[in-house]
Amino acid sequence: MAQADRESTIEQEMDGERISFQSELLYGLNDKPPVGESIFVAIQHVLASFVGIITPGLLICGALGASPADTGIIVSMSLFASGICTFIQCRRFGPIGSGLLSLQGTSFAFLGPVIGVGTAAIASGSTPEQALALIFGVCFFGSAIEIILSRFLHLLQQIITPVVTGTVVMIIGLSLIKTGFFSLAGGAPALASETFGSTQNLALGGLVLAIVVFLTLSQNRFLRMGAIAIGLVVGYIIAIVLGLVDFSSLSSLPLIRLPLPLRYGLDFNFAAFAPFIILYVITAIETIGDLTATSAVSGEPVSGPLYFRRIKGGVLGDGVNSAIAAVFNTFPNTTFSQNNGVIQMTGVGSRYVGFYVAGIFAILGLIPIVGGVFQVIPQSVLGGATLVMFGSIATAGLNIVASTGLDRRSAVIVAVSLALGLGVVYSPDIFADKPALIKNVFSSGISTGGLTAILLNILLPGRPRVATKTSPELSEA
Repeated sequence: MAQADRESTIEQEMDGERISFQSELLYGLNDKPPVGESIFVAIQHVLASFVGIITPGLLICGALGASPADTGIIVSMSLFASGICTFIQCRRFGPIGSGLLSLQGTSFAFLGPVIGVGTAAIASGSTPEQALALIFGVCFFGSAIEIILSRFLHLLQQIITPVVTGTVVMIIGLSLIKTGFFSLAGGAPALASETFGSTQNLALGGLVLAIVVFLTLSQNRFLRMGAIAIGLVVGYIIAIVLGLVDFSSLSSLPLIRLPLPLRYGLDFNFAAFAPFIILYVITAIETIGDLTATSAVSGEPVSGPLYFRRIKGGVLGDGVNSAIAAVFNTFPNTTFSQNNGVIQMTGVGSRYVGFYVAGIFAILGLIPIVGGVFQVIPQSVLGGATLVMFGSIATAGLNIVASTGLDRRSAVIVAVSLALGLGVVYSPDIFADKPALIKNVFSSGISTGGLTAILLNILLPGRPRVATKTSPELSEA
């Protein structure tokens, strides 16, 4: 359904007061953009999330010493599973899924614990394949924690307020900025080649950044919708001309790779499972923040029954999708924050775009050489585009907090949560000598800041009273 650029004021009731924020969209949640426009925007979501989806698998396989064949399989299945899981999250099947334009991908939150479980198993005499079976088994059964937790989120309406979720969204964006800036300077490949922060990398990333910003402010909606893709394509072409792209690795990839469920089997060990209990709870908190950001940038409510129904469905979808991911030989899936920046910058919040994103991910998983082309995009090019998106996420979180009216109590919650959450981002070695459970939970700025916001909202005096009556719609969610 084509329509003119629109700017509307979203109003809702929170704690007895009317709050509002501005939402500028070309297509809303339930609008159906033309196929061409949908595919165009979907490609931008894919470009923004692709590296984040495949990187955990590459790092884990490298740490476990997995063979190149196993590494290729897991990377392909990461993309394929993301396609299935994104479709479930956007389409919503019964209570499963948020029904928002929410992308699913491999979670970085589990990276450390997964590597720890795998390396410990190998040190005990297991092969990398057996270690993978243990990892997938732990992840499969751990997903039940998030599934169960999702059914009780409606009881947390007095705790999970816009101040808390807005703070978490800000921390998500601000934390990701570090990753975006690292990529803009050249990323890990540049560190290895001692070109990190070189004039060439900074100039290339800066050019992409400038193109994205310029086109995002364009009055032409097609240029605005294509800002990220155009910036990446221009940067990619320049990188090829400069000899910064190596296509040699593509020759060794098979033409097609079919999924084989439970290729490595499932194993279980409670000692290995214990740290994952907290991690699935933390993942649920991160998902709440991500979905809140998606609701905000899509012009949808960030409080009330409809909002909580979507949150419950999204967290349930996370749990179900993590189990599906384990069956398809990859790691826990969660909602990605990168898509929120794309929504805000393109002005397209239609969940139907997610169906195209899901299809593209699934195809990329089945055709390794296509994914390989994306994989060799220089980090500086990706950093130039993602840096703007990550900043947009932080801005969305700020809008959520500001929309409720920032009193002294709320200001303290935001200030302390940001300080602690970003503190561990800036000084990640602070927990290096702490027990593994503490290190795994609090080494993430998102989890540290999110838990801080929740605890302060519970413990600080003066918390506004919120009606505890649950609507039928929310109870059935």
